[in-house]
Amino acid sequence: MKQPPVRLPEVNFSDHGDVRYLHLGTEWVQGSMLLDKPFEIELEYVQRMMAWLLFFEPASVPKRHAMQLGLGAGALTKFCWRKLRMKTTAIELNAQVIAACRIWFKLPPDDPRLSVILGDAAQVAAHEHWRGSVDALQVDLYDQEAAAPVLDSEQFYGDCRRLLTEDGCMTVNLFGRSSSYERSLRKIAGVFGAGAVWAFRPTREGNTIVLALRTPQRPDRAKLAERAQTIETRWGLPARKWLRVFKPVEDTPP
Repeated sequence: MKQPPVRLPEVNFSDHGDVRYLHLGTEWVQGSMLLDKPFEIELEYVQRMMAWLLFFEPASVPKRHAMQLGLGAGALTKFCWRKLRMKTTAIELNAQVIAACRIWFKLPPDDPRLSVILGDAAQVAAHEHWRGSVDALQVDLYDQEAAAPVLDSEQFYGDCRRLLTEDGCMTVNLFGRSSSYERSLRKIAGVFGAGAVWAFRPTREGNTIVLALRTPQRPDRAKLAERAQTIETRWGLPARKWLRVFKPVEDTPP
């Protein structure tokens, strides 16, 4: 029996001062853009989704591949493509979101380095086509109610791990009113191994960004501080501030 099509929410936007926000038919913010700096990242939690930069040599970044599961307002996709000069692939389930990003949020057309694909993140993560090809995987999957991650199973996180190169890294946004951060964190640690998982403190809005490495590594604080300075100088992200609120999971109080 054929399943009925999934009804996707209406996409709209609002402007407040110099910031444009993306909405999926509710007041919940699904992304944002500075109107006069459309290729910068405006939201703090979205900036923290770039923390994988701390684990790569800066000179290697343009040679790497970034993938976003969930396009949002396109901030991560635009930043990786334009600022970092990376090969960038974004997967988005809702064709209206892709159209909105192209019309209202300055997302450029596809080119040899940029691919925005209409598709299901779970199917893409599970497909062998992408396995072992992604250096930086950024997972931010919420519906219009923003209540909990749409995909949050050990199977899904296992598929995400298989997408990564040997030194690849996943960042995931664990925000939600009805979701359990600790439960999600246990699933990620169970798949990646506790020694491979780092976490930020929550933002004021309640977004907690978790980072998981395909192969565990523990750069010393001096190396992290050096990379943070480079990230801040070269790409304008507040990476030195990250180090004050970002720790390996076993060093993070429950």
